[in-house]
Amino acid sequence: MQQNKQLPDIANTRTPSVTNGLRWVGMEAIAVPVTLASDTGNEQTVAAKANLYVSLDDPGAKGIHMSRLHRRLNQLAGKLCDKAQLDSLLNDMVSSQGPISKSAKFDLSFDLCLAKDSLLSNETGFQSYNVTITGEHHHGVNSYRLALTVPYSSTCPCSAALSRQLLAGAIDSQFSGKQIDKQDLLAWVEATSVATPHSQRSYAYLNLVLRDQNWPSLLSLITQIETTLATPVQTMVKRSDEQEFARLNAENLMFCEDAARKLKTMLEQCDWVKDYAFKVEHQESLHAHNAVVIDTKYNPIAERFFDL
Repeated sequence: MQQNKQLPDIANTRTPSVTNGLRWVGMEAIAVPVTLASDTGNEQTVAAKANLYVSLDDPGAKGIHMSRLHRRLNQLAGKLCDKAQLDSLLNDMVSSQGPISKSAKFDLSFDLCLAKDSLLSNETGFQSYNVTITGEHHHGVNSYRLALTVPYSSTCPCSAALSRQLLAGAIDSQFSGKQIDKQDLLAWVEATSVATPHSQRSYAYLNLVLRDQNWPSLLSLITQIETTLATPVQTMVKRSDEQEFARLNAENLMFCEDAARKLKTMLEQCDWVKDYAFKVEHQESLHAHNAVVIDTKYNPIAERFFDL
């Protein structure tokens, strides 16, 4: 009968050939189910990918205990992922390493799938939003960031004005008299397409530094952003919804600068946001390039989130 033998632990029994501390050591793209709450009281479990890191502060330590980090992450499964749980995760990541680590960091990335009602037809579809929650533990203090991508539609004000000019010119050419019969005009308008303004699928990329309390649910935050921009993309639509969508776009013509100012005004009024960086991107249908705005609240270094 084979005797039980103690398995070797090279990380503890070998010393590094060069003794230096290391900023972050860990694992990336670990699968974990994450449960999130909403304002409606419902919970949603999403498939997340986690990156876990701790500092290797002891220059004499060969390496960290990675399995301890993985084991602690697994404890998130089946529990509500709120600030209390995230605080516990960060604190336990540090303590799991004993004296060799003083700092910890995680990234939780997932797609949040939300039900969205149509504008008029009482249909329902689903929209996914890319989310990353980042937590860091330094000197006994935990801090958090939230990265979020929200799509919307934008119609160019310049293109709309040029289209209206062409329509006015076509009406002037079609009806030469000083008076226009209303029914003739209506029939002509319904049968004639003169010009249409160009629209584009657009995106708001947000990276928010959070305060310690009063975090909103992701559902309420996404709803607030979409209400602010006023032209969210749709899911399940019928003709009445498509027409209403066109009406909303006509009422909310905007350059990327307009969208950015709307978003900035909203963020400035959020007392749970400590700092922010954001980028709005209008993926032009007129051009082969995109129109963008990037802005921050306090810290210009935050522009690094958008490769500047």
